[in-house]
Amino acid sequence: MIQLPRIPTWLPLLLLPLGAATTVRAASEPPAAAAPAAAKSGVTRIDPTFWWVGMKNPELQLLVYGPGIGQRTASIEGSYPGVTLTGQQKLDNPNYLVVNLRVEATAKAGKVPLSFAGSGKKLSYSYELRARNTDPSRVQGVSSADFIYFLMPDRFSNGNPKNDVVKGLREHTVARDSMYSRHGGDLKGIENHFDYLKSMGVTAIWPTPVTLNDMPKASYHGYALTDYYAVDPRYGSNEEYVQFVQKAHQNGLKVIHDVVLNHIGSYSQLQLDPPAKDWVHQWPQFTRSNYNSQALNDPYRAQYDTKRYNDGWFDTTMPDVNQSNPLVSKYIIQNFIWWVEYTGLDAYRIDTYPYSETKFLMDWGQALLDEYPKLGMFGEAWVGSTAQQAFFARNIFAPVDGFKSNLPGVLDFQSQGAIQDALKKDNPNATRLYDALQGDWMYEDATRNVVFMDNHDMSRVYSVIGEDLGRMKMGYAWLLTTRGIPQLYYGTEILMKNFSNPDGKVREDFPGGWPGDKTNKFSAAGRTAQENEAFDYVSKLGLYRKAHPVLQTGKLMQFIPQDGVYTYFRYDQQGNTVMVMMNTNKEAKTVDGTRFAERTQGYSTGTDVVTGAAVTDLKTFAIPAQTAWVLELKK
Repeated sequence: MIQLPRIPTWLPLLLLPLGAATTVRAASEPPAAAAPAAAKSGVTRIDPTFWWVGMKNPELQLLVYGPGIGQRTASIEGSYPGVTLTGQQKLDNPNYLVVNLRVEATAKAGKVPLSFAGSGKKLSYSYELRARNTDPSRVQGVSSADFIYFLMPDRFSNGNPKNDVVKGLREHTVARDSMYSRHGGDLKGIENHFDYLKSMGVTAIWPTPVTLNDMPKASYHGYALTDYYAVDPRYGSNEEYVQFVQKAHQNGLKVIHDVVLNHIGSYSQLQLDPPAKDWVHQWPQFTRSNYNSQALNDPYRAQYDTKRYNDGWFDTTMPDVNQSNPLVSKYIIQNFIWWVEYTGLDAYRIDTYPYSETKFLMDWGQALLDEYPKLGMFGEAWVGSTAQQAFFARNIFAPVDGFKSNLPGVLDFQSQGAIQDALKKDNPNATRLYDALQGDWMYEDATRNVVFMDNHDMSRVYSVIGEDLGRMKMGYAWLLTTRGIPQLYYGTEILMKNFSNPDGKVREDFPGGWPGDKTNKFSAAGRTAQENEAFDYVSKLGLYRKAHPVLQTGKLMQFIPQDGVYTYFRYDQQGNTVMVMMNTNKEAKTVDGTRFAERTQGYSTGTDVVTGAAVTDLKTFAIPAQTAWVLELKK
């Protein structure tokens, strides 16, 4: 059965702008809330807020905002060597003006004196061009050598209580007893626990979006941005985010920046006071996406279904950005180049990746990789089959309607569903694990996919499998030994649990992340014996993986599961071999090891990398019920 993406249950709980209908509203109808008051004259802001000299693409599009600025004519006062104003464009809204600059390779860092002439006094603005950072340790990318820890900043740890409530923002309370309110976690809180992450072998941190979400309710999740160029001040300032990335790098940790290309929040200035009527997709009546990407590559599709998927709104509070408008497309592309250059982040995780327009996705990905060839990128493609998932990553397919994905990898929802099936208490299905990887031939390189067991939009795996530690250990073993880039959702290592109806239940605070918490599960003393057993298992395997490249870049060979036992090997040309055997049954099994001879030949024994126990016979294996063995083979 095809699994369609589930609409997160928190979406309807985001408040609409005051006075708007809760379920039906014309997409063309502006929110009733007034735009922020602008100055009587002058330039209120320019996006990008600054830029750099020496970019590979010399063309720069400025979106200038200010009262009546669209009625003026832009120019560079005097001259600025290496920078020319190549044109300007008026928009539907007279408060905006598009100004195009060309910044040659010969240009120097400094302030470009822009002038805006019209009725009344001439307006001036010094636009900053900065020198690029040439530190080779920046923008490292992510690869199968990494181990990603995925967290929600608001729910992980509160390192700076002073920024919990920020004057002037629409949501101005902290209520830890409410699953939809802000709880106060921030960047400093994550930074305070770098050592905790490193103790598990984690090499990369993926927070949910840190950009400003100035929404009236449920703004904590970050997926309804209201300012492309600002960190949410409840997490920290822009400069503090830069410092966060730097400190992460100093600690051997990469930073993955979570982004949304498809939509914005309804309280964004770009929606409250839109530059143009077609900045977002318009419908005669409010129209949701059909949430079904199959129309994009269905040879028998109706164009209505494609348009409904791409142009329909994700939710009433999430206007769908019109990426077919070249001004919008360039605005978004420049923004995500800006974040990389400004912070030195290592990778992007792209939310709702397939919902964006296919030409834009190709242009966006190519523009970023042109500037940053090492930049990591993986997208959320919550679809129902391996073939559909592979369509959105670099693959072997011929272009479909001109779309040939340049996205290096995707979040592997197929293997995620498979591991949950294999860990079920009743009727576990080990064959699904085999099937999930059998389709890897469709990818250019499936090792760039991110593998995981659960996330913030679904029930926690520990609850799904009946809170059984033995089966949970099987999941940990699979996660840290299979192909791809492993990702662990925060708290999974200490057996955090709950079901996702509603989603807020799987987004609880990490115990010990707040001053005064009754328990501190960041430390062994605060964890139960069972939680320590789980944490120690993850830590042992995570650190082993970090120290043994065979589990990072080694080849994989899997054998068709027999009688509920799934066996695979990771191996390399240096003769390193790790054997993984998973018995998903409720009873012990005796496994004939002779069929694994092509991988075990030349080896005589093995060592359990978690317990250190020796395995002296590689021809017959007596594996206990619902157990995974990770064995380093010895000659």
